Formats: sequence, structure tokens, C-alpha cells
Amino acid sequence: MNDAAPNEALPARILCAEDETLLRRDICDELSEAGYVAIEAAHGDEALEQIDTVHPDLILCDINMPGRNGYELLAEIRERGPELADTPFVFLTALSDPREVVDGKRAGADDYLVKPVDFDLLLATVEARLRQVRRMRQKSEDEFAELRQTLGEIGRGRNSPNQEDNHGRRSLEFAARALDPVAPGVVLLGHDNRVLLANRAARRMASDAMTLDEGRPPEPAHAEDDRRLREALRRIHDEPSGSGEAIECMRLPRNGHQRDLLAMIYPLAGADGDAEEGDNPAAVILLSDPERRARLPEDVLARLFDLTPTEARIALALADGWRTADIARQLEVASTTVTFHLRNLFQKTNTHRQAELVALVLAGSMTLAVE
Repeated sequence: MNDAAPNEALPARILCAEDETLLRRDICDELSEAGYVAIEAAHGDEALEQIDTVHPDLILCDINMPGRNGYELLAEIRERGPELADTPFVFLTALSDPREVVDGKRAGADDYLVKPVDFDLLLATVEARLRQVRRMRQKSEDEFAELRQTLGEIGRGRNSPNQEDNHGRRSLEFAARALDPVAPGVVLLGHDNRVLLANRAARRMASDAMTLDEGRPPEPAHAEDDRRLREALRRIHDEPSGSGEAIECMRLPRNGHQRDLLAMIYPLAGADGDAEEGDNPAAVILLSDPERRARLPEDVLARLFDLTPTEARIALALADGWRTADIARQLEVASTTVTFHLRNLFQKTNTHRQAELVALVLAGSMTLAVE
């Protein structure tokens, strides 16, 4: 199989939207011989139908086509949101005017090929663009793995009554180094709700909504939000250890912002009221900025972890702050069905609690926003 395919098991799907029949067939023949799955479209409207049906990995598109032209097709795709955000779009055109190249780039095209098409250049361009997408997705996977490992180390590094207190401090020092570069806002709290650690992303997001001074409980800007946060933390601490269902979600208004900050609060694995306090992290607050966060596309999440569409929807719903019962109502299924899918999600993503699963989704979403 050609190395340009983004998946070892499946060849990349390339959509060629071109109204010249002979040229379209020649391009598709070259793509097929190179190991790709070539999909034809004779005009922009047909291309949209193919995109909805097959979700191509790359789009080759003529600019001047009957009906919906290439610029209009590109605008339609880019307006559809993040599910097509990482799909490379390459224009084909007989025009060699540099202004056409500039217009195409400004419209959001990733590359540009001039007719008559040089097939060697065509294949090199396709391979290069697919390789770039693979690097972006690998970066997301690496951040997922880094965050998953960090949360695991924090849990394993927790003090027990027989351990020295400096072991917990070393765990927090490790967490500080590991959590600062990751995308989601992460705040670690002790059993008394003191802030033990807030990474850079959390401090940036919370600057207009909540004070995060180490050694003190987090203080939302508004008194009512402060009361709600304390009640949420009390419920988290009261949750039986290991239940896996503890999750509190709240929105924090921010001065100068149209959308509230989303805060999701979870107990950390192994935390319980009988543990020696010291520097033991007992809960984590994950912060998400809806004004900056791109929602991770369902198909990207599914491909990363081999999820079913329903599993991907449930994972994204959790990251958006939905509770299990709310997800069941949204999907019109029983709560036991959602619980069944959650068990599969934990297994496939190598996570153990909703906190870790949501952290992975948020990390990927923030990575997508940066990319």
C-alpha cells in the first residue's frame, strides 16, 4: 500500500471534483494506481453529496465548474465546522495568474495545482498534505497520552498514611512540570479545597472568572458562584470512592466575555476522606473556554481510538458537561445503555474515570484550536 495513506489498514479517500470528464478520469486513474481510493464528482453540488457520503481525506477541486464553483464549494465546506477542518483542499485550475493563487489561499485552500496537471507533482502534493494531517493527528494523540500518563502519575503518587509527606510534594512537582504544557485548564485541589496546582492554561482562562491562589480555595468572582462551587466540591468529596459517577459541572460568568467559562469538577482516583491530607490532590477542576475551544470532530475522535459513532458522541457530550442521564435523554436510550458504552470508552481509551476521559477530549479539542 502507498505510504501516503493515513491509516495502515485503509487507503486514503481522495475526492476529485472536475467537470472535464477525461481529465477527471485520468486523475482518478493516477490516484488509484498510487493506492488511493479515488472518488469522482462532475460539479460542485455532486462534490457536496460525495463529501456527505464518504467523508474524503483530501479534496481536489476545479475552480471553474458549472453550478457551484470551487470557491463556493470551499466556502460551504469551511462553514460546516470542525468536522472538515483538517481535510486538505487543493484547487485545480487552468489559470496561472498569481492573483488566482492569492484568492484561493485567502479562501482557505491548502494548495494549488495548475493545468495541464503534472501527475508526479499531483501525487507529491497529495502525499505531502496527507502526511501533514497525520502529523497533526499524531500530535493530538501524543497530547492525549501525555495527559493520561500525568493523571495516572498524580493518582499513583498520592500519599498513604504510611508514606512520607515529601513523596506527595514530589508528585506535585512532577505534576507542575507535566501539566503546564498541556492544553486544558487543570486545577488540582486538596481535601480542604486548597489550590495545590493550577497550570498556565487554567490561570489564563480563569483570569476574569476566578482567583486561583495556591494554598487558598478557588474564589469565583461572584458570591453566588462561590457558593455553588463550594456545594459542588462538597458533593464531590461525599461521593463514595470508586463510584466513577461523580461529576459536577458549572458555568462561571466572565467580565468582557459573551460565553461563560465551563468548569467540570471530579474526584481524583483513590481520594477519600480518610487519607492523610498534606499535599494529597483530592479533586481536579477542568476548565474549558468555549470561545477558544474547537469541538473535536466525532470522526476524528472515533478514528483515534477506534470508537463507534455512538461512543464518540457520548465522549463529546461528557466533555460538553452533560451528565449520564442527560446523554441518555439526548440519545433517546436507557441510562444502562450509556453506562455500557462508557465501559467500552474506558477500555478503548485506556482511561478509568470520566475525569480522565474528558481530559483526553479537551486536550484534543484545544490542540485542534491551536492547529
